[in-house]
Amino acid sequence: MAYSKLLVHCVFSTSGRRKSIPAELQPDLWAYMGGIARKHGCKALAVGGTSDHAHLLLSLRADLSVAKAMQLIKAGSSKWMHDQKRALFSWQEAYGAFTIGASQVRRTVTYILSQSEHHKRVAFEDEFKSLLTRYEVEYDPKFLFA
Repeated sequence: MAYSKLLVHCVFSTSGRRKSIPAELQPDLWAYMGGIARKHGCKALAVGGTSDHAHLLLSLRADLSVAKAMQLIKAGSSKWMHDQKRALFSWQEAYGAFTIGASQVRRTVTYILSQSEHHKRVAFEDEFKSLLTRYEVEYDPKFLFA
């Protein structure tokens, strides 16, 4: 038995950052993504985003890698979007994943659930660079949004 609390803030965009998640589908898509996490023994503490990207705060089980969780959630939600007659929908391959501490949960949940307001002021590209900088993730700008 493993006792753990592995909190990961995950961020990923639609392919080409196309605005392909209509506002009316967002609540159902976010709920569906949370259901995929639950199906695989994880907890989605928050799921949100905008028409071109998603944020999830996941509590992962100890034996599930972030990469596998992202693969399951992105593939399952992409299939769901296709079932909603969104044939051209896809997620980009890349993603960001940032560990947080228990004391950051409330702030991170609030941040994820207020994405539509947040992106009235900040572009996704700037937000993502800010996250990389805050979490001290090295990156090459010329490949960041390729």
